[in-house]
Amino acid sequence: MVKFGKFITKHKLFILILGVLLIIPSMIGMVKTRVNYDVLSYLPDSLETVSGQDIMVDEFGMGAFSMVIVENMDNKDVVALKEKLEKVDHVEKIIWYDSVADISLPTDMLPNELKEALFNGDATMMIALFDNTTSSEDTMQAVTDMRNMVKDQAFISGMSGIVTDIKNLVQAELPVYIVIAGILALIVLLITMESIVTPVLFLLCIGLAILYNMGTNIFLGQISYITQALTAVLQLGVTMDYSIFLLESYQANKVRFDNKIRFEGDKERAMAHAISNTFKSVVGSSITTVAGFAALCFMTFALGRDLGIVMAKGVIIGVIVCITLLPSLILFFDKWIDKTTHRAIFPNFHKSSAFITRHRVIPLLIFAILFVPAFYGNNHVKVYYNLDQGLPQDLDSAIANKKLEEKFNMNNMHILLLKNGLSSKEKNDMKNEIEKIDGVKWVLGMNSIVGANVPDDMIPNKYKDMLKSDNWELQFICSDYKTATDQVNAQIASINDIVKKYSKDSMVIGEAPLTKDLQDVTDVDLATVNYLSIGAIFLIILLTFKSISLPVILVSVIEFAIFLNMSFPYYSGIELPFVASIVIGTIQLGATVDYAILMTTRYHKERVVNQKTKKEAVEIAHKTSMKSIIISGLSFFAVTFGVSAYSSIDMINAICTLLSRGAVISTISVILILPAMLYLFDKVICKTTWDMRKINY
Repeated sequence: MVKFGKFITKHKLFILILGVLLIIPSMIGMVKTRVNYDVLSYLPDSLETVSGQDIMVDEFGMGAFSMVIVENMDNKDVVALKEKLEKVDHVEKIIWYDSVADISLPTDMLPNELKEALFNGDATMMIALFDNTTSSEDTMQAVTDMRNMVKDQAFISGMSGIVTDIKNLVQAELPVYIVIAGILALIVLLITMESIVTPVLFLLCIGLAILYNMGTNIFLGQISYITQALTAVLQLGVTMDYSIFLLESYQANKVRFDNKIRFEGDKERAMAHAISNTFKSVVGSSITTVAGFAALCFMTFALGRDLGIVMAKGVIIGVIVCITLLPSLILFFDKWIDKTTHRAIFPNFHKSSAFITRHRVIPLLIFAILFVPAFYGNNHVKVYYNLDQGLPQDLDSAIANKKLEEKFNMNNMHILLLKNGLSSKEKNDMKNEIEKIDGVKWVLGMNSIVGANVPDDMIPNKYKDMLKSDNWELQFICSDYKTATDQVNAQIASINDIVKKYSKDSMVIGEAPLTKDLQDVTDVDLATVNYLSIGAIFLIILLTFKSISLPVILVSVIEFAIFLNMSFPYYSGIELPFVASIVIGTIQLGATVDYAILMTTRYHKERVVNQKTKKEAVEIAHKTSMKSIIISGLSFFAVTFGVSAYSSIDMINAICTLLSRGAVISTISVILILPAMLYLFDKVICKTTWDMRKINY
């Protein structure tokens, strides 16, 4: 790697020019990469609820719907508004009173189901059907155009409205996330570094690495809004260490080769060796982080794969930039770095380290006392799956959904995709059974319009075109229950049982059925991801140290930190969004186990190479690594805490809150508990570690 380092230093100007030129394709790639704002679209295609969405598009030319609530408006004005809305691009059709009868017909003469569905006091409801899926750009633009058209005259509810609001929020807040994370990271670096220039160079390089990462996402086609919002923050927090490693190694090699660095060649020689040393350290460190993110790729819920691929790629790009572009920048600005060097502000913590290692029994007692309640809290933390629960309540979609509940006592609309082939009597019997299920207000279908006794071949074409295709028939089921509740899940199961009894190919789809499947899928994913990440990192540590005991100790310390972190929301009564509960353990383990590896590597070296006693080895390892661990933890905390304090989207807020708190808890756990563990289990470590077997303990 020294030869590679010499190549980098020799061609530093070329590398700087290349780094600048790569900004252009990266910007193009970032702009061209589509952002998906609908997390339900990441469910597996094999699910019936997902395939049903495709059938809706293929058979009826529509893939999403919204309820439009109108208040204090005459029927003729409602018709005029409906006609205007139907002219909006990608609005396939709007179902209302005049879709089945002339408005001159008194509403009292309508079938009861139809009247109850569309009218209540001074309010009426229309169902807007879109020609594309819930999260498509076409549907979101249609919702925006409809809102601009109706203004205060009507309220547009439904999942499409929620997704549109999420898009608007993310686009407004994302630049602020990056600015906050950058400013807080700069503050941490200015405090911990001994030059004013190096923090700027670090942020510049990491910023370019983030840009390259975001640009290469074009090969994925699209990324989720959660991935888009978190990538810059996580990549900044996770890869900051690599820059610090390089600078420290460069400074050490400058002293090693020539205390005064008289010639440019001496600096380049020092940097070449620094690149070699950094590559070895950073590759070992980054492998565990990549493994943590890679574990997310094994989730059935494809959002995990989305975040896992982008972040693993980001770490790899961060390593490449650290050993190519950053050395070139440091050499280019070396004189400015020297000119702006000042006395260290950040302490070395040697006295604190001595105190901690001297009183090592206390952290072990704390570990023993807190482990069980932390484990219990981690396993019993409550999560929610309702996608609009974590959004501000003053959004248009939230106001519209409240209006829907207030005026029509409606919290959900299920869609029944009924396979053709049932007789009118069978459809009517099925409808009657469904309406007896708790929480079902009404079922609206062809029978509701023309009556149960009218044969299919006598139904007018205008009704068939609206609710029937060559293979399927649509029915709408109104539910009193909110999405992601036990009541609605039980209701959906009961409806499915009845539907399958009459037609095994028919299906119930919509937001609530999709969310029910989301809950089932992610419950399995949580266990899978945790086991995979622990197993992968355990194996990496085992191969690194050629030890059986060290992986157990290191993973146990970080897992304890994760348990403690996750127990906070449980004991404070806070519900977490489902995504946070799945990804936090994997990310915290992959990102912070490096702290434990850093200290253990030095302990191992002191025991094997320098033949120190266990007490001396632990004390030296702790004293030399404590400052680096605190800087790493502080950097990770700063960039995630700022976003958590600002974001109004709970799914992003919760993840960043857990990560910022997790960085602090992991840092404290490694500093306090790990040295005590290494000391306590030194004999076991020596017996179970390949090159420590002959140590006289």
